[in-house]
Amino acid sequence: MNVALLGKKIGMTQVFDENNRLVPVTVIEAGPCPVTQVKSEETDGYNAVQIGYRPQKEHRLSKAALGHFKKAGVDPVSELQEFRTNGDAELNVGDVLTADRFEAGQRVDVIGTTKGRGFQGVVKRYGFAGGPASHGSMFHRRGGSYGMCQWPGHVIKGKKMPGHMGDVQRTVQSLQVVKVIAEKNLILVKGSIPGSRGSLVTVRTAVKKKRANQA
Repeated sequence: MNVALLGKKIGMTQVFDENNRLVPVTVIEAGPCPVTQVKSEETDGYNAVQIGYRPQKEHRLSKAALGHFKKAGVDPVSELQEFRTNGDAELNVGDVLTADRFEAGQRVDVIGTTKGRGFQGVVKRYGFAGGPASHGSMFHRRGGSYGMCQWPGHVIKGKKMPGHMGDVQRTVQSLQVVKVIAEKNLILVKGSIPGSRGSLVTVRTAVKKKRANQA
């Protein structure tokens, strides 16, 4: 099965590789993730594995959630996520997944939520050039014409306009694992990933393979 773990973004740093080159990396704390449920074609109609992350106090959870964790025999967690499998998952309820499921040199996809930027104009949101900066132009950072007078008489759907920026899910594909510190559940991946420090991320085996000439 494809390996997938929940974790949090610790931050960025840089390390030296085996060729003594300085590599920028993002440090991810991946796991430990207890398996809270294993779904199968016979019982649920599809094959999947549900895992959890981040310990949670019992009084912060509902009775239904507490019953779910009690049935699985695991400590309560605040985050739950499930991943589809092909029915070949060699996992049982109660197993704990850690960072040692990944190895250096492996390609992974990292899914996270980008930083929220609030309400922004078109210059910051889309990189518009804006208008003349001279006095009296009244067109410094505006977006220009948005609609038509008679036909169709409304703003075309998808028009780039001011609005909420950020706070959306994004996936960075085929990042290289530079180093795995198993005893601390840390994974160092080359490059940057979406989200602020401490935000929840999902690390999975890369869906697409990186081309050899782009490695």
